[in-house]
Amino acid sequence: MADNISMQNRRMNPRMLCADLVKIEWRDKSGVAHTVVANLEDISLSGACLQLEEDVPLQSIVTMTHDKATYEGRVRYCIFKDIGYFLGVEFEPGYRWSAKEFKPMHLLDPRRLGGLRDEGSSNAAQRGIAS
Repeated sequence: MADNISMQNRRMNPRMLCADLVKIEWRDKSGVAHTVVANLEDISLSGACLQLEEDVPLQSIVTMTHDKATYEGRVRYCIFKDIGYFLGVEFEPGYRWSAKEFKPMHLLDPRRLGGLRDEGSSNAAQRGIAS
């Protein structure tokens, strides 16, 4: 199983949290085409994390399609966790995500949550509660 911390440390671009449905297509080793709907969990300039119900082999080339954009990428990890498979996709050269081109629903920059977390911790400390 892949180490989530090391996966996060390898990311070259900040990830934006999001929730949106996308179509994923790939071919297996036998050449059989697969098409599924996946939940887009997060996205950056150079890749995305998807949740889906099928295992996708490492290094597979996948096409991720939304009404407003199409991206092609290579599977870097695929792990099963609780409710499905989480797929890490690194976009192929020539494919870079831009919020101007495709803005997923519920897009959130987790770096903006830092102030909320600090405020909650200080309130907890004032009340004598460990965070």
